[in-house]
Amino acid sequence: MRPNPILALFVLCLALPAAERKIPMSLYEITLPTLEGKSQSLADYRGKVVLAVNVASECGYTPQYAGLQKLYTDYKDRGLVILGFPCNQFGAQEPGGAAQIQSFCQKNYGVTFPLFEKLEVKGPRKAPVYQFLTARNGEPAWNFHKYLVGKDGQVLQAFPSKVAPDSAELKAALEAALK
Repeated sequence: MRPNPILALFVLCLALPAAERKIPMSLYEITLPTLEGKSQSLADYRGKVVLAVNVASECGYTPQYAGLQKLYTDYKDRGLVILGFPCNQFGAQEPGGAAQIQSFCQKNYGVTFPLFEKLEVKGPRKAPVYQFLTARNGEPAWNFHKYLVGKDGQVLQAFPSKVAPDSAELKAALEAALK
């Protein structure tokens, strides 16, 4: 198998402390490896509304996968994309590898929205995507924290884990962003 230069650059970038990395100015400046190990530029989602969520398979909020999938199914034709970012920083609730995570999500929740390689969402090794998402909106306090990103690639609002995907609050913000 040939080495992936984007993945190598991503790993090298993560080796730098967060304070030494340039914070992206837009979601569209970021490229990340997917759960399948393919390089994915988030610029491909330009003009769409993005709901970015740090996810975990063994969390009390894990059933939110079902609500996220329903939201994705209901709104994807209107321009919504949900991006799932597995993270093991909260209670070690995402211990599996990429294949395990993918299998779990498909088997238990029928997840079809994009999932990315496990990353860190807080602390000195915070991934660039979370440097951007948290710059003005704070770090997640737990799994299933949600960031709503507008069509222009800028964060509109953040929702804590307790805000369910089918909540009136989240749906109202989503409707407004899709207009």
